[in-house]
This record gives sequence, C-alpha cells and structure tokens, in this order.
Amino acid sequence: MADHRLPAAPLSFAHAAAEVRSTAFRDDLVVREIPAPAGVAPEAIALAGDIRPEAEGDSPYGTGRFILLHDADEPAAWNGAWRIVCFAQAPLESEIGTDPLLADVAWSWLIDALDSRGAVYHSASGTATKTLSKGFGSLAEEGDGAQIELRASWSPSGSMTPHVEAWAELVCMLGGLPPGSEGIALLGPQRTTRD
Repeated sequence: MADHRLPAAPLSFAHAAAEVRSTAFRDDLVVREIPAPAGVAPEAIALAGDIRPEAEGDSPYGTGRFILLHDADEPAAWNGAWRIVCFAQAPLESEIGTDPLLADVAWSWLIDALDSRGAVYHSASGTATKTLSKGFGSLAEEGDGAQIELRASWSPSGSMTPHVEAWAELVCMLGGLPPGSEGIALLGPQRTTRD
C-alpha cells in the first residue's frame, strides 16, 4: 500500500535556510538575500530577485521577493509551522494589461510552477493585481503602461528548494521569460507612447 502522507518539513530552520540559499537560478534572474521582515515570525529568510537588473534600482523587466517564515507555535492561519510569502511584478504592454483573464493566468502560473517542481504545499492564498497607467505633464513622454503584480502565500512541506524554484519561475514568466528561454534578448520595458 502506498504511503500518501506529506513529506516531513525540514528538521530545522537552519536546514531550510541552507536549502533556500543553495538554490540555483537561471542567469537571467539575479537573486540576493535581503533582510527578512521583523516581527512576522521568530525565524525568517528573504530573497530578492530581479530580471536583468540595471546598475541601480529594481529591474525594468520584473522583480520579486521570497520570504520563508518559521514559527514552532504553528499560527492558525498557516495550518503549520512554515509559511512562504512571495511577491512578483512585471511591466506589460497596455493591450495585455486590459485582458480580463490576466489575473487568473498569473495565479495559474504560480500553481503550475509549484506543481511542475513537485513542491508539496497547502493553504495557498493570494491576490493578482493589474494596473494601467498614463503619464501626464512632465511624465507624458513615458506614455501608457501596465503592470501585473502577484502576492501569494502557502504552507510548504518537504524540501524548500522546489518552492524557491517555483517562485523564480513565476518572476521570470511574468517578466516574459518562460522556462527554456535563457539567454533570449529582451526588448526593454514595455510602455507605449501614443502620438
């Protein structure tokens, strides 16, 4: 008879953090460890990822954050001792930003990335927000723009590596870099100027 129990969580936060730190990323995504938010959980580790960042500031192509939280007291909202919180955003062409299914697609990319990596999780939740913008006055030259932003959280089990890999895939997908597109040129930030 097959054993259908969920894989055990990492033995310790130190082990989980080591898995997060040792995850390999594609060359298009520059990932660094950043200070974790204080006061959310007794133990936490956070990463920032940017698609082909420029010398200063966030990437014009897409950015994201990944936070692994651990609380042995198992907060009720987490349904366990572990929680992952992630954020990913990317600019879009204005026409894509008006697609009524865009938010659903962004959420499905996260779920597909988790499932394709074999990540074990439960209690997933999140929001997908699309924003349209138009510059006026001294910002009129920037033209029309759009952006997609996904904020999600879930309770992981087993190895943390597939969860980090899924987050990285989500950031790249939102930024227009699907799996297998390593090294493909990007056209630049996606804003359109109306004449």
